Amino acid sequence: MAEAVILSMIEKLENCPVNRDNIIHISGPIKWIISELRHIVDLVRNKKFGEGRRLSFLVSDLVHMAHDALDLHKKGKTSELYFIARWIGEIKMRMSKLGVDGAETESNSEDHAVLGLDKHIEMVLRTIIVYTKEYRPLVLIKGMAGIGKTTLAREIYNHADVIERFEYRAWVCVSNVTTLKDLIIKLLQHAVVDVDGDNLHTLEEMDNQSLLSMLHRHMRGQPYLIVLDDLPKQIYFRPIWKALKKEVSDGSKLVVTSHMMHGFLKNKLHDVYKMEPLDSIMSWQLFYKTINSGNKLRNEQKFPKELEYQGKLMLRKCGGLPLAIKEVANQLAQKKASTGSEWEQLLECVDFGSTLELLEPYYKKLDTRLLLCFMYMALYKENTTLRANKLTQIWYAAGEMARSHSYIEGLIDESVIDEINDKSTRYRMNPVLHRLSIKKAEKGIGFEILGSNRLNGNPRHRVIICSRDNFSYSMNQNNYYLVSLFFHGGGYFNASPTYWKGFEKLKILDFEDFGLKIVPETIGILTKLSYLGLRNNYIKELPKSVGCLKNLEVLDIAQNFMVHVPDIIWEMGSLVHLYMSDVICKKPFKIDVLQRLETLTSVSVDNLLYELSGFKMLTYLAKLGVQDLDGNTHVSKLFVLLSNFKFLEHLILRGYRFKSMSCLVELGTLKYVKTLKLDGRLDRLPNSFPCQMASLTLANSCLDEDPMPLLGKLSQLRNLILRNAFTGQRMGIFKGDFPILQVLCMEELRHLRNLQIEKGALDYVHKLEIHNCPYLDTLPEEVRSMHRLEELKMETTKTISTNIKNSHSISEIRFVNINP
Repeated sequence: MAEAVILSMIEKLENCPVNRDNIIHISGPIKWIISELRHIVDLVRNKKFGEGRRLSFLVSDLVHMAHDALDLHKKGKTSELYFIARWIGEIKMRMSKLGVDGAETESNSEDHAVLGLDKHIEMVLRTIIVYTKEYRPLVLIKGMAGIGKTTLAREIYNHADVIERFEYRAWVCVSNVTTLKDLIIKLLQHAVVDVDGDNLHTLEEMDNQSLLSMLHRHMRGQPYLIVLDDLPKQIYFRPIWKALKKEVSDGSKLVVTSHMMHGFLKNKLHDVYKMEPLDSIMSWQLFYKTINSGNKLRNEQKFPKELEYQGKLMLRKCGGLPLAIKEVANQLAQKKASTGSEWEQLLECVDFGSTLELLEPYYKKLDTRLLLCFMYMALYKENTTLRANKLTQIWYAAGEMARSHSYIEGLIDESVIDEINDKSTRYRMNPVLHRLSIKKAEKGIGFEILGSNRLNGNPRHRVIICSRDNFSYSMNQNNYYLVSLFFHGGGYFNASPTYWKGFEKLKILDFEDFGLKIVPETIGILTKLSYLGLRNNYIKELPKSVGCLKNLEVLDIAQNFMVHVPDIIWEMGSLVHLYMSDVICKKPFKIDVLQRLETLTSVSVDNLLYELSGFKMLTYLAKLGVQDLDGNTHVSKLFVLLSNFKFLEHLILRGYRFKSMSCLVELGTLKYVKTLKLDGRLDRLPNSFPCQMASLTLANSCLDEDPMPLLGKLSQLRNLILRNAFTGQRMGIFKGDFPILQVLCMEELRHLRNLQIEKGALDYVHKLEIHNCPYLDTLPEEVRSMHRLEELKMETTKTISTNIKNSHSISEIRFVNINP
């Protein structure tokens, strides 16, 4: 029966060619869908399993997807067809596991008590109930597995205000074995009275479209709150959303908890609430409550108060993840310890095995490329923050994938890494998830940590952890296949010159944040090296042997104070990215050889103008940092040069110490610059800026005159950061200013007392951040009229925080985070 149904679907798809440019053909995604369906026919035919309920439901899903594919194909919606093809691939994989013991099992809910949810509950309730500016029927509670999404959703679902507001509520636990048909039937069981026995059997006999029509009829006219808990990627959700969707807003809400960002949620009709890990205080409270609860510990086993400091250090390894904190607490409670020394030994050997087992299913189904990226996270230090350019450059240098920020976006969508917006956007992985990446990387990419018990025979990626006073190594280590080598630890490095002779294939060498003082001269024998990371060390001089690295594409020597750079570096024609700061060169740059260069983060304006003809050869330059500008700088020559760079999108201009920069009147000639940072004193703003500029940072400008009247006229500006940029007390933003600005961040405006925002100004701003403005004790009432303002972040004093929280100006802002 199943085979015949699928063959019929294939026949319909094969008979639906489209006529484009007088050529009749079947589109690529339809061919892909047909191919997947043929594989499923072979699977059904060869496995010869019975016509069970699970197979019947999966076939129903396939039929529904095929009809949707036909409809989308006729409408020419190719991108959505690719999504359907992927979902059919998921069903193929699930069918291949039917009948295998343990292959498809219901996943356990992560529901568990978590302290400190009051703030989260308040924020999500504001989104679901209070917020009325714009109807958004979808709410995604997102975060890594075990962080408390289900617990938060359950608290919201059972909240008195929610029960009063919604006539119809439904809670559906979704698992990796739930089919589309399962989900529809579960929703109908909530919506229709007496769905059991024969009635349930009748529902199971109906096709998906009939079930969806029934669901639509029953949901019409009543406001609903539906929670889909732990929604996996293999659920084809589009038909259910169409059935639930209403023509007129009645305040209905669909709440989804998931560790990933689903495709159907990537539209303007959703809110995303990201669950954050517990802070150190809440982590300790949860640990202490768990370990001392009930009869888990005898009185004489009470966790010793004198070991509280060591206990808090140990909890850092949990990264604020409630699942891990509770496991560690339960694990310690089950072991017998009475003395402080026994407790100390237990703290040093905590095991996260059970937590990793629970997390692994969520990440083992990552797309092939994202799984590789996930495993490469094992190379970095635990709890470190990472720059986007370093992540993409390491992936590319390892030869695994192209340089693309889409992989970073994918890791964020899947809750593998979190975005951290500090002074610049960086990324971090939870330490518990980092342990899982190490576990997967050991087999997946041949990763090893030198000194651990599990060493690979032919490692391709290695981390060496050094103490502050010793670097131990063996000449018997197998280095031949190594592609990457990362050094973590205390900075002591005393390897003999012969140490590097065995690294014939090494492409990546990273000493970032290591505390290295001397770069060995013998580094020049690593001729295959593509990436050399020396950022944030104590290096005083680069050896001339770096000039032998003929394949080096990335050299990062930034944040080494006053490092001497040999002249040979300007002859390394392979360089693509050169990160520097505070370098000393004996001779002016001779840079004409570096014609592949895309990034140069620090160059003295005098050197740049001296080597004018050489810099004109850098036709691919995309990011440039120019420093030491002062009142004597020949800015006309500078801007004539910069205006010739057709790919220059990111520009940083830094002043010389505390001197004012020249008035940058010719900034407007830079047609291609999209991101601009001016770091240094300015007597006044230039009258014009790059016409395509979308992002502007003014840092340490110390302007006496309010910059907003001029900046407000920038028609393409989307992001504005003012950091110690204005010394005045009053700042005004008027109607019509900043026509498309989306993000406004004000930091360290230490004299600002009065911020005026005229009604109708900042009409497109959706995020407002105010940090360390100690005299700004209130927000203007006009903030309420900023129709698209969704998020307010503020760091201020406790008194000002209390006043603003109690004011009416923030009552309709969806996400408010004011500290303390």
